[in-house]
Amino acid sequence: MVEPDSLVLEYLREIRSDMAKMSDRISTLSAEMTTVRQYLAGLVTLVEHDHSDIAVIKT
Repeated sequence: MVEPDSLVLEYLREIRSDMAKMSDRISTLSAEMTTVRQYLAGLVTLVEHDHSDIAVIKT
């Protein structure tokens, strides 16, 4: 028969392992989001540049 203390410890170890995996995944997602933000900022800059070029052409 499994002792209650060791059963609880086993569950806690599993929870700790799952939390570590989630933490790693969140770190990865955070890095990916930073990359997406930088890419979008570059696109916005290009669009603004294009708008200013169009304004110059119109004048």
